[in-house]
Amino acid sequence: MFYKCTFMLLFLISSSLFANNIEDLKTFEAKFTQIILNNANKKIEYTGKIYIKEPSQIVWKYQSPIIKNVFINKDFAIIDEPELEQAIFTTLKKEINIVKLLKTAKKIDDNMYITRSNDIDFKLKIENRRIKSIQYQDEIENDITIIFSDILQNHKLDESNFNFDPPEYYDIIRK
Repeated sequence: MFYKCTFMLLFLISSSLFANNIEDLKTFEAKFTQIILNNANKKIEYTGKIYIKEPSQIVWKYQSPIIKNVFINKDFAIIDEPELEQAIFTTLKKEINIVKLLKTAKKIDDNMYITRSNDIDFKLKIENRRIKSIQYQDEIENDITIIFSDILQNHKLDESNFNFDPPEYYDIIRK
C-alpha cells in the first residue's frame, strides 16, 4: 500500500508542478514534510528532499524516520531501501502523464487547485508560482499532507541525484 500511494503521489506532484500558473517549470527541488494521519489520530511524519526534472524524472529522498529513495523515470521505478539492503525495480502500470493533470487541475480559490486521479481528490496550494503543499485522503482513509520548503525551481540539478547504482551486497527484487 505504501508503494501504491507513493507512486500515485509521485504522479500527482510531478504532474501538478507543471500545472496552471507554473507551466514554465523545468526543474524542482525542495525539502518536504509528509504527514500521515490515520483514523485513530495516530500521526507519522516523514522528511526528506524531492528532485524533479522535466519531463518525467523524479527522486524522493526520505531522510527521517527511515532512509529510503524512490526513483521514477517515465513508467519505471526503483525503491532503494538502504536499511534493508535491497532495491525494488518495478514497471508502473501507467507512465506519468503530465499533460493529463495539466488539463484537469482546477482553481478553486486564490491559491488552491483541485484535481482527481484514480478516484482520489488532491488539493494543491500554489503561492508565487511555487507549489507549497498537497493534501489528499488515500484509499485507506489516511489524511496526507505534504509541505514543501526551501523550494528551488528552474535551476541546474546535479544529475547524480537521478542515478542509482545498487551496491553488490543488495538484494534486487523485480516486480
